[in-house]
Amino acid sequence: MRPLALALAAAAAAAALSACAPLIVGGAMVGGSMMVIDRRTSGAQVEDQGIELKAAAAVRDLATLGHVNITSYNRMVLLTGEVPSEDDRQRVERAVQRVENVRSVANELAVAGSSSLGSRSTDSIITSKVKATFVDAKDLQAPSIKVVTERAIVYLMGRVTEREATRAADLARSVSGVHKVVRVFEVISESELANLQRATQPAQPASGAR
Repeated sequence: MRPLALALAAAAAAAALSACAPLIVGGAMVGGSMMVIDRRTSGAQVEDQGIELKAAAAVRDLATLGHVNITSYNRMVLLTGEVPSEDDRQRVERAVQRVENVRSVANELAVAGSSSLGSRSTDSIITSKVKATFVDAKDLQAPSIKVVTERAIVYLMGRVTEREATRAADLARSVSGVHKVVRVFEVISESELANLQRATQPAQPASGAR
């Protein structure tokens, strides 16, 4: 394994082993420290943080047993983890849909017993390996793609073009240990991407300026 992948995997595994809470906000299985480039507006980033906190409180109020992860990206909420019954699964989704500013909910909760600490540690390592693979790819802006892994299923979030979405999914599938890849992307056009890239470029000095 490459040195970068090893370092990321070790850090993620340590974080997973130290986490005991059954409710995870913001996708704790995500290497958030790599978020250097963000295609959301600053307002959307703040709203996503608020959505995750409010959704976590709403789910906690349900007193639902299980293990629920809540990740919001550009007001699109991804629910992953395990709950005891289909009724619990639907109750969690309805509670999150009622949270202010939520635009849509992708309910990927499984009706099953809670995953083990060992399984979550493995998921953290898979997430780190996927992100390291994205970093190595020269045709992707790795920090603009959020990765969440649950039971070796990799979920990909972000504002990407169809070209980027296909490339990222193919790379994630190539990582050892990944059972399945689920795209939860917001797909934008190539022209929208070009506009985003121009907006983030530093201003050039005027001609003749000293």
